[in-house]
This record gives sequence, C-alpha cells and structure tokens, in this order.
Amino acid sequence: MAKTRKSNTLGTDPISKLLVRQAVPASIGILVMSLNMIVDTIFVGRWIGPLAISAITVVIPVTFFIGAIGLSIGIGGSSVLSRALGSGNETKALRVFGNQITLTFLSSGLLAVLGLVFQDYLIEFFGADESFKDLALTYYRIVMYGIVMLSMCMMGNNVIRAEGKPKFAMYAMMLPAIANIFMDYILINVFDFGMEGAAWATFISYFICFAFILWFFIYESELRLRWESFKLQKKLVSEISSLSFVTLARQGTIAVLTILLNNVLITHGDALDVASYGIISRLLMFALFPVIGVNQGFLPIAGYNYGAEKYERVRESINTSIKYSGALALFIFAIIMIFPTHLVSVFISNNNALDTETIAYNAEILHRTPDALRWVFAATPVIVIQLIGASYFQAIGRAVPALLLSLTKQGFFLIPLVLILPQFFGVWGVWLSFPIADVLSTILTGYFLNKEVRKMVR
Repeated sequence: MAKTRKSNTLGTDPISKLLVRQAVPASIGILVMSLNMIVDTIFVGRWIGPLAISAITVVIPVTFFIGAIGLSIGIGGSSVLSRALGSGNETKALRVFGNQITLTFLSSGLLAVLGLVFQDYLIEFFGADESFKDLALTYYRIVMYGIVMLSMCMMGNNVIRAEGKPKFAMYAMMLPAIANIFMDYILINVFDFGMEGAAWATFISYFICFAFILWFFIYESELRLRWESFKLQKKLVSEISSLSFVTLARQGTIAVLTILLNNVLITHGDALDVASYGIISRLLMFALFPVIGVNQGFLPIAGYNYGAEKYERVRESINTSIKYSGALALFIFAIIMIFPTHLVSVFISNNNALDTETIAYNAEILHRTPDALRWVFAATPVIVIQLIGASYFQAIGRAVPALLLSLTKQGFFLIPLVLILPQFFGVWGVWLSFPIADVLSTILTGYFLNKEVRKMVR
C-alpha cells in the first residue's frame, strides 16, 4: 500500500518538486561515473603523457560496445523481469535472469576472444598510428581480459534496479569508480608502471564491481537461480532481444562515431588531435551530468502522468524540464566559453622535469584544444530540447520515434558531417560538425515534440 501511495505522488505533487526529487539521485550516479573517467584521463595525461590519452581514446569504442552488450541485455531483460515479478511469476523471473546471464556471458566472451585474436588489426582500425600504437595495444590487451566482467556488471546493475534496490545499484557504480582512481594513483604514480598500470587499474575496477554484484545476488537478492534457469529459451531470448535492440543501436552508433572520429582526426591531423578529442569527450560527459540527470528525472514523471491521462501535467513536466535543464546548460556553456584553457590545463602536466618531446606535446595540446572545446560546446544551450524531446517519446512508450530521435544527432547528422566537413576544413571540420549537428537535431526534435504536444492537448 505504501508503495502505491508513493507512486501516486507522481500524479499529485508539484512538477518542480518531483523533478528535483527524481533528478538528484540520477545526477549523482552520472557524476560518479563521469568523475571516474575524467580523473582517469587526468592521471594518464599528467603522469604518462598526451599520447597515452590518445591510446585510451582509440581503445574506448571496443570496451564501450562490449559493455553496451551487457547494458542492453540488462535494460531489455529487466523490463521483462520487472513485469514477471509484478505479476507474481517468480519462475519466469528466474528464467529471464538466468537467460540474461547466459546471453551476456556468451556474447561478450565471444567478442572478447575475437578482439584479442585480431588486436593488431583492430587497434589500427580504431584509429591508432605508429606514434602511440604500442601504448594502445598495452592498454587494450589488459582491459580486454576483464571486459566480460564489465559486461556482466552492466547487465547485473540493471537487474538490481529491477528488484527495486537502487542504493545497491548506486554502490555498484561508486565502488569501481573509487577503486580505479585509487589504483591509478598507486600503479602509475607510486610504482611507475605507466600504461600497464593504467590498464591494470581499470581491470581491478571491473573485478571489484563484478565481485560486489556477485555478492549482492548471493546474499541480498530475492532471485535464487537454479541450473535450469541458465538454459536459453527461444521465446525469452526473442523477448529480451527485441527490447534490448533500442539501447544497443544507440550505444553502437556512439561507438561507431568514436571510431570514425579517431580515424578522421588521424587522417586530417595527428595523434595530438586524437588526444584533444579524448579530453573534450571526457569534459562533455562530465559537464553535462546535471542536464542528463534532469532528463532521467523527467522520464517517470512524464510517463506516469501520460498513463493517467493528466495531459496538462505532462505538458508542464516538459516545459519545466526544458526550463531547468536549459538554465543548467546555459551555466555550463558560460563556464566552457570563459575558462577553456583552465579546463584543458588540468589534463596536462606542467612539470619542467619532463623530457623535451613531452613538454612540446603538452604545449601543443594546450594550444589546440581550448578553441576546439568552445566549438564542440557552442550549441549546448539548445540541446536540452533534443534530449527532452527524445525522452518524451520513450516515456510514453513509443519506441520507434524515441529511437529515431535519440539517433538524430550522432547517426543522422554528426556522422555525415564528420565525413564531409573535414574534406574542406581539415580538423576544424570535425569540431564544427558538433554544433551544426546539435542545432539540426534540435530543430527536428522540436518540430515533432511540438506537434505531439499540440495533438495531446487537443
């Protein structure tokens, strides 16, 4: 009964109050993940050098995609699992979870083996050149040893949420992030293991996350698996896969975009341009965490009120979310425009004891990256419309338009622009592609969102 009363507040409490209540926990989770990646990059850049940032940047697409396998199976399967638990069908819930584990293990394990077998070819395909290929291979091999654990963690985290235990899911994100930062310091700075130290720090963080999630399902979970639960069932696999495809398509597009960007930057520039993009991509994730948090908080509010046919509250939730996230985006935009050099310098060592080549590389990064950072963030104030618009269609259960609109920036606009503009403007064509894609995707999403809201009100 208490649970019902709590959910009813989504349809009765003031929208602004609800949005803050929903957005803050989501923002904290995203902040922790972002801090892990940004601090990791800072340590690597300061203690190993800018080419080490380039190396990590070209490895990320494959680790990101294999991790996304687990994320997709986790999100898709957890939808089926939640409904099974809600209907009291514990047998189906156990079979779904068992099938999720088997699917994640087999698919990520196969990709990991293939990734190690074809590592030399793949590293070059991802955009590495001779100046940092060895660094990239060192990082890649060690991280790939633990990539199945990452995929299992991404899957398990969503199952924990489906059980209604978000605090444990938050701990599962925080523990590896803290461990990675700590191990980076120990292995790179104290023991001077260089790129191997950075890779083993990441591997250990995967292991800690996996160990925590395994502990949860042994001692805290209500799901008590039996051996028959792991046997794949065609109907369940089909149901899980159909729901997982939306997430996998979105994550896959991001991975493809990253590989393309690395290759274009190497073709029209050099390894330092890849390092610049590595820094910018970390700042993108970190800087926008409150905006994404508001977006996450908007989803359940819009979905609940749409289902309750309280369309005026749905429209209010859209307007309030755009207003709040727009204010945050404007603040972020101002910080980026005023202090780009200060932000980039955090990733660069100012130690004069470094060798001459590294000092020259650092100076060049500090010269190139601030202006590129400004261009990439140039359209930040307007992107909130695109984010909220795509999320609105997801919230009301319209998967196809939600998928298409969520892919507008990366898939429909940014990838073609990155292929075309550098032919005329070189590396600057890459940076110009970002604000143009932001504006075009915002106009398209805004059109469909406005059309849908007018139709809903009528």
